[in-house]
Amino acid sequence: MQPFQLPEFYVAHPARLNQHLQRARRHTKEWAYEQDMIDVPQQGVPIWDEQDFDSHDYALLCAYTHPDSPGPELDLVTDWYVWVFYFDDHFLELYKRSHDMAAAQEHLDRLTLFMPIDGEITETPRNPVEGGLADLWNRTVPARSEDWRRRFAENTRHLLDESLWELHNINRNRLSNPIEYVEMRRKVGGAPWSANLVEHAVNAEVPAGIAASRPMEVLRDTFSDAVHLRNDLFSYEREVLDEGELSNGVLVFERFLDCTTQEAAEAVNDLLTSRLHQFEHTALTEVPALFEEHQVDPLSRAGVFAYVKGLQDWQSGGHEWHMRSSRYMNGGTRDEPVPANGLSGPTGLGTSAAQIATSVLRTAPQRARSFRHEPYRRVGPVPRQDMHMPFTAKSSPHLERARENVVEWAHRVGILDGVVWNERLIRDFDLALCAAGIHPDAAAEQLDLSTGWLAWGTYGDDFYPVMFGRTGDVAAAKVCTERLPLFMPVEDEPTPAPANALEVSLADLWQRTTASMGVDARRTFRRTIEVMIDSWLWELGNQVQNRIPDPVDYIEMRRRTFGSDLTMSLCRLSHGNAVPPEIYRTRTLRSIENSAADYACLLNDVFSYQKEIEFEGELHNCILVVQNFLDCDKDRAVAVVVDLMNARMSQFQHVVAEELPALFEQFDLDAGAREVLLGYVEELRNWLSGILVWHDGCHRYEESVLRHQPAAAPIVAAAVLGGPTGLGTSAARIATTLSRA
Repeated sequence: MQPFQLPEFYVAHPARLNQHLQRARRHTKEWAYEQDMIDVPQQGVPIWDEQDFDSHDYALLCAYTHPDSPGPELDLVTDWYVWVFYFDDHFLELYKRSHDMAAAQEHLDRLTLFMPIDGEITETPRNPVEGGLADLWNRTVPARSEDWRRRFAENTRHLLDESLWELHNINRNRLSNPIEYVEMRRKVGGAPWSANLVEHAVNAEVPAGIAASRPMEVLRDTFSDAVHLRNDLFSYEREVLDEGELSNGVLVFERFLDCTTQEAAEAVNDLLTSRLHQFEHTALTEVPALFEEHQVDPLSRAGVFAYVKGLQDWQSGGHEWHMRSSRYMNGGTRDEPVPANGLSGPTGLGTSAAQIATSVLRTAPQRARSFRHEPYRRVGPVPRQDMHMPFTAKSSPHLERARENVVEWAHRVGILDGVVWNERLIRDFDLALCAAGIHPDAAAEQLDLSTGWLAWGTYGDDFYPVMFGRTGDVAAAKVCTERLPLFMPVEDEPTPAPANALEVSLADLWQRTTASMGVDARRTFRRTIEVMIDSWLWELGNQVQNRIPDPVDYIEMRRRTFGSDLTMSLCRLSHGNAVPPEIYRTRTLRSIENSAADYACLLNDVFSYQKEIEFEGELHNCILVVQNFLDCDKDRAVAVVVDLMNARMSQFQHVVAEELPALFEQFDLDAGAREVLLGYVEELRNWLSGILVWHDGCHRYEESVLRHQPAAAPIVAAAVLGGPTGLGTSAARIATTLSRA
């Protein structure tokens, strides 16, 4: 008996079969034999026999996921998938079952020798995994650009290295939390790697100038999440019940939500559907705007659209293969094997379209819920929750001085104009209390600077909804956002005259903060601020569409809107060169930072729920996102968010205690670097405890204060509307808006 009934999936595109299927089947079987992947035990352990290979039918997978590839390219892509599945099973049998971490690390370290960005492979393969990788690398990379090779090598390394994360959790019988799981599954699951192969299969690379942009990242991430969540549903029986695997989304949801396996499967399928909806939304609304912003040429645009289509083909084809492969649980669905000609199922004109129409209609209510939010509805305050805080809060002796200094500074730079803020509000917000907890050992001048940055970020977060949100003036908001970097010169470039208090205050803080920084440090710091202000535009775009974000997209963007990178960057820059830069890019450090950021962001969402939903007409709050996703009431959503908070805190502690010492040994860090990183952890602990103290102690979220703040009154429309009209006057209207602001 299956552990659960497979849910009804959202499949919006027809699965098509490549005409070269039989050729790929013959070729890839010969290749697998040549690489000793079939009927050749490794270290005495059998991995695959011929029956295993035939029943998995990886050629069918690739024929479905790459329906338009020419024969030779389908052969190559199929070989890549044979290799990656063989790697997975080889790693399972030799390292996961034996829990041999040292041997696993040595195995993974050697694989990087067979993926040089430039030059030839010089190492001699020792096993089928190494031999297959060397052969595939030499057959693939000559046709691709250096940018593609670098991205593909990075994603392949992630796919290999993060297998240790799975093994680490198995050894400690540790189940990840949902946020951690989705984040790590992208790497260990290999779908970003598959997305790179889609570029190769359609012979259309994503232009390097936009490859790292948010829209392209979202397309890759939503594609990856959908692939992995779908696989989790089909592979639960094999992975969890047979292999003792813990890296499965159904199991993660089952334990976290404390629900039945069937309910967990339905929740995973809902998240899968949500990610596919996000993919479509991004492709239709953000990618065209990205082309205009970066002036992408017509040929490259066509290539990106071919890539998007290739990702869609992969989703539909991958689903079809899962329904038919003996590798997975698919009883009660389509259990008939595919005939030799690759044809089966209902036939006739319009049958696939009818299935798609049914799929779209079935998931329409979930999509519609995201656009049905009623702003300014009465929700009431959220009672104080049981938030796990294991760290003792500290405070600066310079707190009282900082409180007065930030008020004087705010008057001087003009942010207390009565439109967005006034003096009563900034005193009620008590941002110096937050800074004093985050930086308890800072000198008086440093504390003033930290308080100023908190005030600027909070003011900007309030400024965008008030000045642009209620009128939907995205064009003016975009101009405002594009101007802000001009007041953060990296190499002492001249700056324009500030047009509003947001620019005046930023220019002042930038000059005071970066006076002693080098060019590289300034560039790094400016990037963190640009990430934050760009995320304000993302919020505004959702606000204009009245669209509640997808849960995963929300969590990842919330780190940016909260300014987490800005805060952490200031800490990292103070470390100087004691720690090699690549250490901050390791999974261990990113896990520490992301778990801390998520705890702080979710904490803020709990405290600010009434302020944002009832008084500001907002929809960027995790409680609302969870209500929409689970279709549940506020109390249930609050409980889920608090559980997520506490899970992220537990993860923070786990990584610091278990994985950080291992990182020290792995990279052989000296005593100075270790001391700096341990000090960084202590800074993050102060950040977390200080933020909680501030939320408890300030008046920013109290109903009595909310009813008297200027932003609560709809007075902004008159300031934004009006002015000259006609061709060529939009810039004048924007300037008028900014000046009045």
